[in-house]
Amino acid sequence: MSPAPAAQRAAAPSTSADAPDALPLPLSPPPAAGKAKVSGGLPREEDLRPVSSLPSVASFFSARGISEAILERNGVAVMKTYRPGAPGLADAIVFPYRRGGVVVNCKYRAAEAKVFWQSKGGDKILYGLDDIVDSEQVIIVEGEMDKLALEAAGFLNVVSVPDGAPAQVKEGPTPPPEEDRKFSYLWNCRAHLDRVKSFVLATDADEPGQALAEELARRLGRERCFRVQWPGAPVAGAPPAPLDSVRKDANEVLIKDGADALARLVAAAEPVPIRGLFQFSDFADEIDRYYGLEMNAELRGLSTGWPNVDELYRVVPGELTIVTGVPNSGKSEWVDALMLNLADKHGWSFALCSMENKVHEHARKLIEKFVGKPFFDSSYAQGAMRMTPEDLAKGKEFLDSRFVLIRCEDDELPSMDWVLGLAKAAVMRYGIRGLMVDPYNELDHRRPSNVSETEYVSQMLTRIKRFAAHHDVHVWFVAHPRQLSMWKGEPPGLYDISGSAHFVNKCDNGLVVHRNRTDPGRAAEVRVLLEKVRNKVAGRTGETTLFYDRSNGRYSDGGLGVHLIRQETAQPEKKW
Repeated sequence: MSPAPAAQRAAAPSTSADAPDALPLPLSPPPAAGKAKVSGGLPREEDLRPVSSLPSVASFFSARGISEAILERNGVAVMKTYRPGAPGLADAIVFPYRRGGVVVNCKYRAAEAKVFWQSKGGDKILYGLDDIVDSEQVIIVEGEMDKLALEAAGFLNVVSVPDGAPAQVKEGPTPPPEEDRKFSYLWNCRAHLDRVKSFVLATDADEPGQALAEELARRLGRERCFRVQWPGAPVAGAPPAPLDSVRKDANEVLIKDGADALARLVAAAEPVPIRGLFQFSDFADEIDRYYGLEMNAELRGLSTGWPNVDELYRVVPGELTIVTGVPNSGKSEWVDALMLNLADKHGWSFALCSMENKVHEHARKLIEKFVGKPFFDSSYAQGAMRMTPEDLAKGKEFLDSRFVLIRCEDDELPSMDWVLGLAKAAVMRYGIRGLMVDPYNELDHRRPSNVSETEYVSQMLTRIKRFAAHHDVHVWFVAHPRQLSMWKGEPPGLYDISGSAHFVNKCDNGLVVHRNRTDPGRAAEVRVLLEKVRNKVAGRTGETTLFYDRSNGRYSDGGLGVHLIRQETAQPEKKW
C-alpha cells in the first residue's frame, strides 16, 4: 500500500560549467525604472543576482546539499532589499513563486538571519507549482529548503506551503474556501491539485509539522494522502529516540544521511490513517497474540462449566447469544447457572435485566445454585437440607460481588436503548463482562409507523452487537417463541422466535433449551441444542443433555456426549 513515489524521481540536475550568469525569471510587468523594489511588491529582474555572486549565501546552500544547478532551475537568487523592521538595504535570498511561468509572489530570507517575509500583495500559491503540472503524485513539504533538498534526492514533483505550519490542529469542521485564509494557497491551486491521485506529506516531524500534515489531509482528502516518517519521530508508547538519530525534516536528512536515504524515506511513506479503515497489518500484534492463545483463553472461548456443553459452545467476550425455548423450559434458569459458573471459574461479573423475575425470587434462584441447597423447606427441596443463615449470608455476599441489577422503577416498559445505556454504566463502574436481557418480549418495542418489525429487530440487534463488541461484553438475549398452538412437545427452533428471522441472522450463537415433558421419568433431562455457532473456534452446532436438580437449580452433565444437528438451509414452519 506504499505510494512508491520513487517512480517519479528524475535525475538530480548537475552543476554545469556553462550555466548562464543571468537568471531568466519570467516576471510580472516590471515597475517603472527607479531605485530597487522594497519589501512590498515584486522585484525587478535587473535587481536579481545569482546566488554564486554572494559567497556567504552560496556556502549556505552548499552546506545544505543544494547544488547551484538546482538553485538556477528554481530561480533562487539574491538581491538588495529592505527587510521589514530593519533599517537600510541588505542582502536577501529570493524564492520566486511561479504560476504558468510567471512570478506572482516572492518569499525572502535574510542572508544573515533566519527571518522571512513575502512580497506585499503577492498571490498565495504553492512554491514549485509549475513543477507539478500533470503530476499524478505530489510531495508537499513545509519550506522551500525542503523542496530543494528533495530535488537533490531526485524528486521534481514537489511543492512547499508558503506560510509554514500552524501551531496546532484547529478544532471543528474545515471552514469553507472563502473563510479558509490560512490555507488559501490550496484553494488557489485547486485546478492543479484536483487532478492529483496521491499526495506525500513530508512536513516536519515536530508538533506544528504534524498539525500541518493533518490540516492538509483534511482538505486534500485522507484517502489520497501518505505521510513520510522522519527518523526518530515520536512513537506512542515508545521511549524517545537518541538525539543523534532524530531528523526533523527533508533537508536535515539530506545533510546528515544523504540523498539515497532521503529517497528511501519518501518511498516508504505510509497511508494517512482513515477513521474506520484499516489493513490487517494494523492488527499484526493482535493476530499473533491470538495465534499463541491457550485453549482456555477468553478469545478461544471460556468453559461453561459443563464439559459436554463446551464441545458445542464456549463463551467468547463481545458476542451475542440468543436463547429460546417454550415457556417453563428452563432457559432463564440455564442462563443463570451459566453465569454462576463463569463467575466462579473465571471471575466474571454481570448485569441482569430480568423483567419476569422479582428481585427476591431471582436472588433465591441464584443463591440456591451458588450454595447448592434449597432456599426453603418445601416440596421442591425433595428432602434436601435447607441452607443455613450462614449459607444465605455467603450467597448474598457473592451476588453483590458478581451481579448488578438493571431494573425500571417506572410503570412504563424499558427500551433496549435504556438497557444498553445502563449496561454501559455498569461496564464503567463495575467492570461487567456479561449482560443478560430476559426476555425480549417484555421490552418496550414502540417504533415509527414507517419501520416494520423486521427492520426494528434488525436495528436493535445491530446496536446490541455493537455494544457487545465495543465493551468486550457477552450478551445473552432470551426470547420466547411464537404463541403455542397444537404443540406436541418438540423443541422450537430459532426461526420460531416471535418477531423476526433476524434473531437467527444476526446472532453469533443461537441455542434452544428444552425440557422433557412427555416422559415423567425423564423430567430432569434438559436438552441444549446449538442451532447456530458463527465462531468455529469456540463451538459447533449439535445437541447435548444436562440434568436439572430441582432442589437447588443446578445442572450437571452426567458424563453424556454430544451429537451433531443436521444442517438445513431453513427449518420447516411449525404449527404451535
